[in-house]
Amino acid sequence: MELQWTSDGELFDLMRWHLFPAVVGDIMDTMDLPHQFLPPAIQPIDSSMKVVGRAMTVLTEDVGPAEAENGRHPPFGLMMKALDSLEPHEVYLCSGGSPTYALWGELMSYRARHLRAAGAVLNGYHRDTQGILDLAFPTFSFGGYAQDQGVRGRVVDFRSPMAIGQVEIQAGDILFGDRDGVCVIPRRAEREVLHAAWIKAQGENTVRNAIMHGMGAEEAFQTYGIL
Repeated sequence: MELQWTSDGELFDLMRWHLFPAVVGDIMDTMDLPHQFLPPAIQPIDSSMKVVGRAMTVLTEDVGPAEAENGRHPPFGLMMKALDSLEPHEVYLCSGGSPTYALWGELMSYRARHLRAAGAVLNGYHRDTQGILDLAFPTFSFGGYAQDQGVRGRVVDFRSPMAIGQVEIQAGDILFGDRDGVCVIPRRAEREVLHAAWIKAQGENTVRNAIMHGMGAEEAFQTYGIL
């Protein structure tokens, strides 16, 4: 059976239920896309959470001590504009400042949920952990840290290209994450990647059944080319 979809919502439901980041990453390795996983420190705040959606990139920077003391910057910069611009099935992907304050919290999660966004992925910390868990809003970060962004950082741009670790990300690329990590699927290659991942996932099911019935690892690999 081929992977078929007519909308992002349909595609993301299929990915959520039938694919996983590891198999997608394996496929991208074969397509000369070997650096597509975000740093492993970025983890779901609950191990059962999955995230899949299109990246809405958000760039932050630190506020200097003199600026903070003199109040010469608008609180949070463009953060509210970025948050309010979220569209259905988008993921708030934030990076750029130092990891000394939280980039996401409970009230932001409520606003994002109202806009039907798919989640938040942070190259840094979140706060208000219990509130986000109560809402069950998919959130991936370094962990919980209560220190506020307000006087320490600001959003300076959004929907622009960014890099996190070795990963180059464009707004609109697909983010796909679970407890094993978050991968970035470039929009230009998404159909090829996802079709191939679908085929590999079906093959892995076959191999799993063979191993469960006693086939050895070497024989399985020689027979199916998968392990």
